Amino acid sequence: MSSAASPALTDTPLSSLTGVGPALREKLAARGLSTVQDLWLHLPRGYEDRTRLTPIHALQAGVAAQVEGRVEAVERGFRYRPMLRVAIADVARGTLVLRFFHFRAAQVAQFAPGTRIRAYGTPRPGQHGLEIVHPAYRVLAEGEHALGDALDPVYPDIEGVGPASVRKLVVQALQHLPAAEALELLPPDWLRQCGLPSLREAIVTLHAPPADADVAALQGGLHPAQRRLALEELLAHQLGLRRQRLALQAEGARALRGDERLVAQLQAALPFALTGAQARVYAQLREDLRQPRPMLRLVQGDVGSGKTVVAAMAALLAVADGRQVALMAPTELLAEQHFHNLRGWLDSIGVRVGWLAGKVTGKARAKVLEEVASGAAQVVVGTHALMQEGVAFHDLALAIVDEQHRFGVHQRLALRDKGHAGVPHQLVMTATPIPRTLAMSAYADLDVSAIDELPPGRTPVTTVALPAERRPELIERIRLACAEGRQAYWVCTLIDDSDEVQAQAAQSTFEALQAALPTLRVGLVHGRMKPADKQSAMLAFKAGGIDLLVATTVIEVGVDVPNASLMVIENAERLGLAQLHQLRGRVGRGSAASSCVLLFQQPLSAMARQRLDTLRQTSDGFLIAEKDLQLRGPGELLGTRQTGIAGFRIADLARDADLLPQVHALADRLLHEAPDVVDAVVARWVGGAARYAAA
Repeated sequence: MSSAASPALTDTPLSSLTGVGPALREKLAARGLSTVQDLWLHLPRGYEDRTRLTPIHALQAGVAAQVEGRVEAVERGFRYRPMLRVAIADVARGTLVLRFFHFRAAQVAQFAPGTRIRAYGTPRPGQHGLEIVHPAYRVLAEGEHALGDALDPVYPDIEGVGPASVRKLVVQALQHLPAAEALELLPPDWLRQCGLPSLREAIVTLHAPPADADVAALQGGLHPAQRRLALEELLAHQLGLRRQRLALQAEGARALRGDERLVAQLQAALPFALTGAQARVYAQLREDLRQPRPMLRLVQGDVGSGKTVVAAMAALLAVADGRQVALMAPTELLAEQHFHNLRGWLDSIGVRVGWLAGKVTGKARAKVLEEVASGAAQVVVGTHALMQEGVAFHDLALAIVDEQHRFGVHQRLALRDKGHAGVPHQLVMTATPIPRTLAMSAYADLDVSAIDELPPGRTPVTTVALPAERRPELIERIRLACAEGRQAYWVCTLIDDSDEVQAQAAQSTFEALQAALPTLRVGLVHGRMKPADKQSAMLAFKAGGIDLLVATTVIEVGVDVPNASLMVIENAERLGLAQLHQLRGRVGRGSAASSCVLLFQQPLSAMARQRLDTLRQTSDGFLIAEKDLQLRGPGELLGTRQTGIAGFRIADLARDADLLPQVHALADRLLHEAPDVVDAVVARWVGGAARYAAA
C-alpha cells in the first residue's frame, strides 16, 4: 500500500500531452477533464467488437457487427438531401448497402468498384434488404487481413472533440500510467481476498478489454474491473464524510445537562401518547445532546409519523439549559406550519417561539432580530433567512433542519457557523425515507434514526390508478365526498397549459372543476401566487372554508388537514415514487377512510407502470424509497445540489449497494491504520468537494 506517488500523479495537467493546446484544453475542461488522471477515469460508455468478422448473410437487424467486402456499386442521389449508397459483397456473395448522408467528394473517390472495405455498424432494414447508415469503415490494402485483438472503446461525447481524438488522448494518457505499486492505495491482501484486480489492471482492462472479455458484464457495469473502481470511489466518498465528521466532532460542543422538566410538561399537555418509535428516537437524541461533542443525527420518518414532536422535545432540552434552538424549513409554507405547531405546544409552558422568514420586514423584523440576539426568542423558526449575515443568535445550542435534502450544502454550513460556544448540535429531519444503502453512503457523517411506526388511529390510504378518461366519474365521487362534509385535494403537475407536455394545468383544472361542481367551494394554490394569497387559501382549506383544493405540488410537504380524505393526482405517471408517496401522505391524517386516485395518461411506459403498481401495493415509505432508488437512481432522492454525493463518476448506488459493507470495513481500517492513505484516496476521487460533502 503506497501513497507516496499518488498526489503528484493525480495532478499532471492535460497540457503535458501532445496536441493539447489552449482551445482543446478548454473543451476538455468544460467536460470536467483537466488532469491525466481524469482521462484514466474517463471510461468508455460501451464497446465495439472488431475482433471478428460476421458474414453478411448472418447479420441481424439491430445487432452491431463488423463486415468485410468489395465495393460492387456506388450511387449518389439527391432526393431531399445529398445521399451516397455503396453496395458491398463478401466472399459468400452476401450483399449489403452502406448509406451516407454526410460525405465529401474525396470519400466518394475511395469507393471505387473492387475496393476492399471493412465496415462496422448496426444493420437495419432498408429498401433492398439490410443496410448500415454511417458505418465506421476502413479501406483495406491488398493482403491486409489482421483483426483487432481487443474490444474497441466508445467514449462519452465531448462537445467539439471528435471520437477519434478522444481515443488518441486516452491512449496517450495511459502511457503515463505508473507501475501498479506506485498507483495502488488499497491493501493488496484485501484486494486478493475480495477477488479484485489492482487499480492499474482495472483501468487498462476497461480501456482495452481483451477479445474474450464478458461484454454483457461490461455493459451492465458488473465486470470485476468496474467493481474495483466503483469500490474505491465509494470508499473515497465514505472517507471524506467520515473524516469531516471526525473533524467537526473534534471542535467540541457544550453538553446539555438533560433537565427534562419542560419535556415532561409538554408530554402532559399533548392530546396523544408518544409511539414506541418516537420514545426510542427521543432517547437517542437525549443521549447525543448530553455528550461534549456535536450531535449529528438524521431522523427519518414517514409522512405523519410525528417527527416534529420529537424535535420539540429535543429543543426543550436546550431551552432548559438557557440556550437557543433554530428550526429551518425549505419553504415559508412548511416553516409557518412548524411555527404554528411549536407555538401551540410551547406557549402554554412558557417558551417563547420566534418567527423569521423573508416576508417578515421592517419593524417586525428588527424586533425579532433583537429577540434572537438577546436570547428572548428561545426557539426560532424560519426559512433559509435564518442563515443570513444579519441574524445573530445569543447562544445557539441546537440547529434543526427539516427536509435537509432540499437545502444546498453551503446553507447548512452557514447555520453551523452561527454557534458561538462550540458547534451547535445538529438534528436533520426528513419525511422522504432514505433507503438503507443511500443512508450508509450519502449520510456517512450522520447517525441515522428511523421513526418507523405511525400514531394509532391513522387510517391506511386506499390507492387506485385510473386512466384520465374516467375523470367524469371521479368528479362525481368528489361531489359525494364533499356533500358528506369531507374535503379533497386535486393536484396538478404544471401551473400553465403547455403544448409540449400533455398535462392538465392547475389554472385550467381549477376553472373546469368550478364549472363541473358549482355547489362546492373550490380553491387554488400554486407556486407563482403571492405568499399571502397562497397562505390564505391554505388556511381557508384547513379551517373548512374550501371543499376542494386544486394545487400544484407545493402542498407536497408538511400541510396537515385531518378532514381531507380524498387526494387526486393528475398525470401521476410524470412524478417520481417518493413525490407521489409524499402527496398521498396529505390524506389519511384523520379517522375517516381515505383514498388516493392516481390519474394517468395512456399509454404508460414500463417504468411509470412499475411506479404506480408499487404505490398501489404498499404504503411503507421505506419500501417505496428502496424501489425508487432502483428505478431512478440516487440523484433524485438526495437532491442534485448535495455537492459531492450523487455525482459519482463510476459507482452507481443502486447497482453497487452490495459493496457498501466492504467499503465500511475498509474505511474503518484505513482511518485507524493509514491516515496518509485516506488523504490520497479522497484527493484522487473527491478533491475539493470533500469540504462540503458532510456540511
